[in-house]
Amino acid sequence: MTIERIDLALLKLPYVHFFETSFGREYDRTFIIVKVYAGGICGYGEVVASEAPLYSSETTTTAWYVLKEFLIPLVFEKSVSGPEEFYKQARRFRGHLMAKAGLELALWDLKAKQAGLPLWKIYGGVQNKIPAGVSCGIEDSLPELIDRIGAYLEEGYQRIKIKIKPGWDVEACRAVREKFPDLPLQVDANGAYILADKEHLKKLDAFGLLMVEQPFPPYDLWDHSRLQKEMTTPLCLDESILSETTARQAFEMGSCRIINIKVGRVGGMVEAKKIHDFCRANGIPVWCGGMLESGIGRAHNLHIASLPNFKFPNDLSASNRYYKQDLIDPEIVLEKGGFIKVPEGPGIGVNPVDDRIRKATIRHETFKK
Repeated sequence: MTIERIDLALLKLPYVHFFETSFGREYDRTFIIVKVYAGGICGYGEVVASEAPLYSSETTTTAWYVLKEFLIPLVFEKSVSGPEEFYKQARRFRGHLMAKAGLELALWDLKAKQAGLPLWKIYGGVQNKIPAGVSCGIEDSLPELIDRIGAYLEEGYQRIKIKIKPGWDVEACRAVREKFPDLPLQVDANGAYILADKEHLKKLDAFGLLMVEQPFPPYDLWDHSRLQKEMTTPLCLDESILSETTARQAFEMGSCRIINIKVGRVGGMVEAKKIHDFCRANGIPVWCGGMLESGIGRAHNLHIASLPNFKFPNDLSASNRYYKQDLIDPEIVLEKGGFIKVPEGPGIGVNPVDDRIRKATIRHETFKK
């Protein structure tokens, strides 16, 4: 089916509670929604790039520019009608994986809606409910961290992840373990450490963690392999894994034992599925990380996490974990036992609410052939 129109919208939504990582503290999120129209159907995607180049070199500004000047014209010039074809055509442009992913996901949603199927059936998913974990940012004090974790556990989340950085790591883990000795717990550094911190990081082995996520910067596959050889806790790579190729390299070097798959980070579902399949074939468990997405991006992630090699609770929390009012109806909720259901409707299976999107929009542009 011919793509008739593509819309970009830049939105800003406030968090219900600030979120702090090793990059800094944020009180709201600015992001891009992509809408693709064909035959009276609209497919939705979300670009997970942030305002500042912290997690990634991409930003909302660079993603908007690349979508406007290169990726959207490509769809019209090549008469691209499906996500697989877009993936092949867009490979000529280097990088800008988050921009690519936002448009590709909108095309996936469109394709599934045209077929009248939920995305998980097209992807080959096998799980209709996803075990949910929650990510805790850095708080102002350890007692506040403990209180926040306790509240999440009362809600029913199966696993807790805490953000760490130099000066907020070993003592934070110790405090959490003393209060919650049996809690499935993992930590995420977002690349805040260097190899010189190796002996300090090895102290984390004392806390029975599920994993230590991304201790070193993204380019340090070799240094991760050196650390993993000396730690009993599995390392998990996030920012380092940009493709099936980097997943293979990390596996061959022994840089990690677990991989976090984020569809926005790797450029879309085609590449994410390749990483999933490689990891499954080589005995590397994966799980789905989050980028504080709205319900649109979160719904996409739920369908992805239905694939068979997603073995750990995922960063796929309920809508009210981050936003007072999400962009979708119904909103994503945590079910009994700490699960979130994979939406059953066509495409992403949730209904974006146009009025909520309009109220949060600070910039908008429409493109036609």
